[in-house]
Amino acid sequence: DLAEVHDCFTWTEITNYEDLGFCKKGEGAHFINEGRSRLDGDLPVNPSGGLKSSGHPIGASGVRMIYEITTHLREQAGSRQVNNARIGLAHNLGGLGAVACVVVLGQP
Repeated sequence: DLAEVHDCFTWTEITNYEDLGFCKKGEGAHFINEGRSRLDGDLPVNPSGGLKSSGHPIGASGVRMIYEITTHLREQAGSRQVNNARIGLAHNLGGLGAVACVVVLGQP
């Protein structure tokens, strides 16, 4: 399982971990420091490198995230492949954080 989250700023990524329930409030930094979000962690997040790596074209970021999740579910992600990915979550923000969209994709 994996996730692509809207990481336009470092604090946004940490807050998103907490808001999405990946960890408890106030523990987002620990989630990262413990390696849980790494490619080999228990919940890999942004194996693509996130917005900071892929760019942040307004309106297209969410489409790229869904493409990334789909690539992993099809086991076509090459060196960034999350092993045994069966469920992926794409999270995107807009409107200065006032709008959020979460899409969950999976396969049998």
